[in-house]
Amino acid sequence: MTSSDSHSTEPHAEADVVDADASQAAQEPQHSARRTILEYLPWIVVPIVVVVLLRMFVFTMYEIPSSSMENTLRIGDRVMVVKPSIAKPERGDIITFKDPDGWLPLNEKKHSDILIKRLIGMPGDTVECEGGGAPIVVNGYPLDESAYLQEGMAPSEIPFSVTVPEGHVFVLGDNRTNSADSRYHLNDVGTDGTGTVPMENITGVSKLIYWPFSHWSVTR
Repeated sequence: MTSSDSHSTEPHAEADVVDADASQAAQEPQHSARRTILEYLPWIVVPIVVVVLLRMFVFTMYEIPSSSMENTLRIGDRVMVVKPSIAKPERGDIITFKDPDGWLPLNEKKHSDILIKRLIGMPGDTVECEGGGAPIVVNGYPLDESAYLQEGMAPSEIPFSVTVPEGHVFVLGDNRTNSADSRYHLNDVGTDGTGTVPMENITGVSKLIYWPFSHWSVTR
């Protein structure tokens, strides 16, 4: 190799090194960004998956559409409802349930077929009221409903007496003067004159008003 040949190849070699360095430098930000995304991805994906699973198996959300549960729950309140497989419904609970058949007008049913009321009678209970301001009586014992009935509101102006069938519950709205509850469905087909709701229709137990913040409270 001559001296001139040696000098002619050196600039090419230096150019190749410069190009390689430039290419590597250009790739480093891409690799860094990729590593950053991969590092943060679990922190984004895992919470989403957890929330989805909780919504599927533990709780759901429900927006109050009417005044039938005032003043406990007001129109527009949003409540967290725990599924009955987790929170077993008990007397006194506020429950959500699917329309047993014909409780909701068709125009309302287009938006949702879920209702929310207070569970008053469990299977086997005798629930009765003489009306005219008399208390609701369950198995011979009058209920103290002062915690949720509006002051001066009669427990029921409608007299009734019902023995709740097995696998069913008797429900009332807290706004007794404006709630189409079990009292108004005593003559519905398939309820044996009890106006009750099949327990299999229960979709959850309300536990918390989470919105608006000004109404935030545990539901009882």
